[in-house]
This record gives sequence, C-alpha cells and structure tokens, in this order.
Amino acid sequence: MSGLRARVRAELTAEIKRLARAQMEAQGPNDLNLRAIARELGMVSSAVYRYFASRDELLTALIIDAYDELGRTAEDADAGCDPADTVGRFVTVATAIYRWARTSPSQYLLLFGTPVPGYAAPIDTVAAAIRVTTVLQHILDEAGRQGATPAVAPIVPPTVQPDLATVRALTDSTVSDQLLLTGLQSWTAMFGAITFILNGQFRNVVGDVDALFGAFADLLARQVIGARHD
Repeated sequence: MSGLRARVRAELTAEIKRLARAQMEAQGPNDLNLRAIARELGMVSSAVYRYFASRDELLTALIIDAYDELGRTAEDADAGCDPADTVGRFVTVATAIYRWARTSPSQYLLLFGTPVPGYAAPIDTVAAAIRVTTVLQHILDEAGRQGATPAVAPIVPPTVQPDLATVRALTDSTVSDQLLLTGLQSWTAMFGAITFILNGQFRNVVGDVDALFGAFADLLARQVIGARHD
C-alpha cells in the first residue's frame, strides 16, 4: 500500500505542477492560486495544501523544475560540441537556451522575468540554478586554458573579487578574475537579450529576432573568448 500511496502522491504532485504552469502561462506567476488549482482537480483546497503548504512552496518547486530543464538543455547542447571549440560551444549553448525560452516563455520568465512580489527564492533553488552557469563556466575555463583574452580588458574592483571567488567555488573553476568578470557580463547580456525578445521589446523594429539573437550570441562569444595570446 505504501508504494501505491507514493505513486498516487507523485502523480497528484505532477498534476498540481502542470496546472500551475498552465495558470502561469495564462496569467503570469503573480496570481498563482492554489485554491483555483484545487477546483480544477475537484479537490477541497485543504487537500492541495497537503502537497504544497503554500504558494511560495509551489513556486519554489516550479522554479527548481524550470532551472533543471534549462540546465539539461544547456548540458545536452554542450555535450554535442567539440570541447576545444569554445566559441562554437558558447553559440550552440546560447542558441539552445534561446530556443528553450521561445518554446517555454512562461518557464523562462519565471526564472528571469519580473520577480514575484513577496517571494524570495530559498537556498534550495541554488543547486538547480547553477547547472546552466556551470556549463557556461566550463566553456570559459577551456577558453582560459587556451589563452583567451577578452576584447576589452576589464577592471576588477577589489570589492567584486570575493564574489568572483564565490562563483568559482560554486562551479569548481580556476579561471582568472578578468575572464570570469567578462564571462559574467556576456551571460547577463545573453539572458537580457532573450528577455527583451520574449517581452516584445524589438517588436516593430526588428523583423527577424531569431537572426538577431544569433548575431548577439556570436558577438558575445568573440568579445569574451575569441581572442588568443600570440
């Protein structure tokens, strides 16, 4: 019986998440409503709270799932690349992330869109969140081993150095502060470009946003890891 109960619980948990994602796709994460989900399931609201004690607990589960899906997308894309081709790897991974975002915009914006008022992501989300960062960091590490230099040499403020050390520790990296800071800037620009596109910021200005993002990804890669020491 315990196996049956566990299976039923897993199925109901998955269904609650599915309905929550559909709700977010229709109206955004700000209005995520467990009572509405309970009604769709034909359950009393108190029954749903046995699976997720609060809206924030459900949001956290959805965020972890989204980060894991994004992480797998990046990992799978990178796995098919030549490890030595760091520019090609960055462009391939960035393109895969972009396509995932275009296919699952509500999932992407849950992670990188406007924060949900009153919600603060707990530390439980970190392990899933750093999966995509780790892929990007490994590309940067390989570029560093090859002697890559950023197109513009960054100035690293002393107050930022401890934060860069934290990033290195999270991803088991040994890359220099200069290359890491430039890498962080490029990842921020990449995610920012995706968010701009998903939110329609280029509407009525750019006809082919897919081509534009491809150009962005190539430019970012070459600015950060395209140069080599002589």
